[in-house]
Amino acid sequence: MSWPFAELDAVRRLRVLAAAIPGAHVAERFIPAPFAEVWAVAGNLEREFGTFEPDMRALTLEPGGLGGRLVARARSRYGMRARFDVDLSPGWCWMQSRFLLIGLAATAVPGGTLVAQTGGVRVPGRAALVPWGVRAAGEKALGRLAARFGEQVS
Repeated sequence: MSWPFAELDAVRRLRVLAAAIPGAHVAERFIPAPFAEVWAVAGNLEREFGTFEPDMRALTLEPGGLGGRLVARARSRYGMRARFDVDLSPGWCWMQSRFLLIGLAATAVPGGTLVAQTGGVRVPGRAALVPWGVRAAGEKALGRLAARFGEQVS
């Protein structure tokens, strides 16, 4: 007897996790550039994340302990600070702090890379995001990322 098995690429994995979080919205964008080039920018949290994530100004990473996880210390454009637990691997980034959640995923598709983003302000004590501005922030972040690869941003 065999058990059913389903393997998910990073973008589908992000969709599944976001579907379980009330208030989450997944923004997606096709970028006509190879996965390796797109992820070299998207996954470089310390140098590049603040260039496309609208609210992020600076971020530093340090070892976080179990399972190769990392800790990120971030500062927003408005001066607020956050300590994130980070799961980072090629095509996958899940960052959560007490009050914020950011998920970013990318997978190679014919002709380029599909990138997805979710995140927002967490509701203390609940697995939910404050839904205001989540959609616009995700779409803006991916638009700025796409612009890095020459795509016209509206």
